[in-house]
Amino acid sequence: MKFLCDVHISLKLVKAFENLGYSCIHVNSILEKWHTKDEDLMRFADENDLIIISKDADFKNSHFIKKSPKKLVKINLGNISNAELIKIFIANHSKISEIHNSCKIFLIEINKDSVRVIKG
Repeated sequence: MKFLCDVHISLKLVKAFENLGYSCIHVNSILEKWHTKDEDLMRFADENDLIIISKDADFKNSHFIKKSPKKLVKINLGNISNAELIKIFIANHSKISEIHNSCKIFLIEINKDSVRVIKG
């Protein structure tokens, strides 16, 4: 399971996933870094079987309309600390892994009190 973090996701989350044994890269280390267009980021993720992690609703909209990105974790948590975000992901990483292993196309929405899964 490999992750690609969008521009508004902290590098600390990248490190947390790496510490859990997952491959995780940040947009700032690929393509045109923080200048990368969403459609280029989605294409890159789909071509490399990456799960995008983002707070951006544009990715969710594209997932439903274009089926790209194929694999998306959409964060709906508002302004929370990096420590809280990491804690929530650590609590849910096995569920994300389970969904990744059973679906080729999915959207996972993480809210403060719930995780919603939409399989494509």
